[in-house]
Amino acid sequence: MTIKARVQDGRLIVDEPTNLPEGTEVRLLPLDPGDWLDDDDRAALHDALAQSEADVKAGRWLDAADILKGLRPQ
Repeated sequence: MTIKARVQDGRLIVDEPTNLPEGTEVRLLPLDPGDWLDDDDRAALHDALAQSEADVKAGRWLDAADILKGLRPQ
């Protein structure tokens, strides 16, 4: 289900018909928030990406095709 809302005077205004029961609480999320990471999670992601880049540069990597071959039944 998609519900469209707009911001007016700092409030979310929703004018969409729905068949939800009266009193149902819904969460509205921006269409393009970028990501849902908090600062700690974002820092951990960037650290992991930097480590991954260092591994590739050092030749520590595996070919995905080889990994997939190993997963297939023989």
